[in-house]
Amino acid sequence: MAKNIQSLERAAAVLRLLAAGERRLGLSDIAASLGLAKGTAHGILRTLQHEGFVEQDAASGRYQLGAELLRLGTSYLDVHELRARALVWTDDLARSSGESAYLGVLHQRGVLIVHHVFRPGDSRQVLEVGAVQPLHSTALGKVLSAYDPGAHTEAMEAERRPFTPRTVTGAEEFGAMLDLVRARGWAADVEETWEGVAAVAAPIHDRRRVPVGAVAVTGAVERVCTDGELRPELVAAVRDCARGVSRDLGARPF
Repeated sequence: MAKNIQSLERAAAVLRLLAAGERRLGLSDIAASLGLAKGTAHGILRTLQHEGFVEQDAASGRYQLGAELLRLGTSYLDVHELRARALVWTDDLARSSGESAYLGVLHQRGVLIVHHVFRPGDSRQVLEVGAVQPLHSTALGKVLSAYDPGAHTEAMEAERRPFTPRTVTGAEEFGAMLDLVRARGWAADVEETWEGVAAVAAPIHDRRRVPVGAVAVTGAVERVCTDGELRPELVAAVRDCARGVSRDLGARPF
């Protein structure tokens, strides 16, 4: 059985102590409470402070939890609320479209799949929850890049790898494509990431009208497209699903 990493255990103990105790604690208090040498405790606190998980009061020298933990906690809650609100909508989307439905959120420089509904039927399929898709070529990624400022920066600054001959990689062309996504409210991926696969995605907004994710339908080109174009009824279904989830999250119509 693999052993736990002691330094991480100690860092976690420091965070729990700061969360459970007084608002601010000094180095001596933290070291004594956890049975650590002051030098060890100081090294852990310095690292946590550098990462934004701990803050030090300039006047007293005492430590408290940092803003980065709040951001991570809010992100955790947002993703779980998003997934909970989207369960029924994505189930209905997969059933009505006959294709796989995906729910994705921005994660570092990609799209993290947080929910996946299989295409109806008994065909062999692989659950893709936890997979990370590229921002610049997938329908989910384009939607996030068009509506989320952070994703937009990541997609514009990162290397846009060509997965197929259809992948858009040039900065000017890619920027124009994102303008089109914003103008029409949805994004397409027709064999830009995987040969023979097409997808359509739309953005999900919360009560603050902030983009918090995207929903997509993905399937074989011959089913999803007609004469090389995405079927209008699939585009409409995905947009309706995104609007439904957004409403459940408190978003008002734009």
